[in-house]
Amino acid sequence: MLKQFLTSAVLGVAIASSTSVLAADFTLRFGHLANEQNIWHQAAEKFKEEVEANSDGRIEVRLYPNEQLGGEMDVINSIQLGTADMTITGESLQNWAPKAAMMAAPYAFRDSEHLQAVVSGEIGAEIEEQITERANLVPLAWFERGPRELTSNRPIQHPDDLNGFRLRVPNVPLFVDTWEALGARPTPMAFSEVFTSLQQNTIEGQENPLSLIESASFNEVQDYVNMTGHVRSWIYVVIGRPQLERMPDDLQQVVRDAALVMQEYEAELFGEDQARLEQALKDRGMEFIEVDIDAFAEKARPAVIDALTDEQRALFEAIQDL
Repeated sequence: MLKQFLTSAVLGVAIASSTSVLAADFTLRFGHLANEQNIWHQAAEKFKEEVEANSDGRIEVRLYPNEQLGGEMDVINSIQLGTADMTITGESLQNWAPKAAMMAAPYAFRDSEHLQAVVSGEIGAEIEEQITERANLVPLAWFERGPRELTSNRPIQHPDDLNGFRLRVPNVPLFVDTWEALGARPTPMAFSEVFTSLQQNTIEGQENPLSLIESASFNEVQDYVNMTGHVRSWIYVVIGRPQLERMPDDLQQVVRDAALVMQEYEAELFGEDQARLEQALKDRGMEFIEVDIDAFAEKARPAVIDALTDEQRALFEAIQDL
């Protein structure tokens, strides 16, 4: 009996010793709001795979999708407190870094190519620098988001077609002001109420990316997707600056390299997903309408400019000039 006990004890010590040897030097707790099927989570899984393989197990990445660590602002606060390490976040960053407001400014970008050139160039670097300095978060990678499009039960090709149009918008003052300038009657409303309100004709339309138009089954209550592309935006994968800088230089480089791989991987998934979404909505009976983008942008511009601070306005103008 004593021999058996000693053997078990020795084995226990050996296992514990082995576990401690294999334990990672650093753990990155990566929380975000997307579900496991979302391309953002698939990209996060790619990041985890790259980091753990190329750090020889010295870094462990733990993924927490579905808001397991809380909502977007909750996770940002946790990162700043040191109880989380990474997240995926967008224009909420303007709470710290005002230049991040460009991530949701209507008609800041002409098209996807313009957005990519801005974000990957000097202006993007300027926005990232302010985020790092003021929020203590380091942007490691960025993902393009699907543009917001307008749905309706009649074609809308020009701002004149919007006269008095009852439109649901999120409770974002800039969005309300912009749609008023375009001639609509915007109504802030919780997203959960939109389908029923469309069904009952309380509102005539709503605006969202194709992914939300599909997942909310708006095709059942709306006939047209008007390609207004009024908000083109992106989102960052960020890490806490102290969390990144506590690692030795070689591991910091592993994290940065993995983030670039993740960014390229997500971009491929994004392109495929946008094409799939458009075809899926067409298959469900929605018709896609080309609109006079220049007319929309020109009419919206005064409201957008008026809502921006001097610093933001200068950045908006610089984007427009590129």
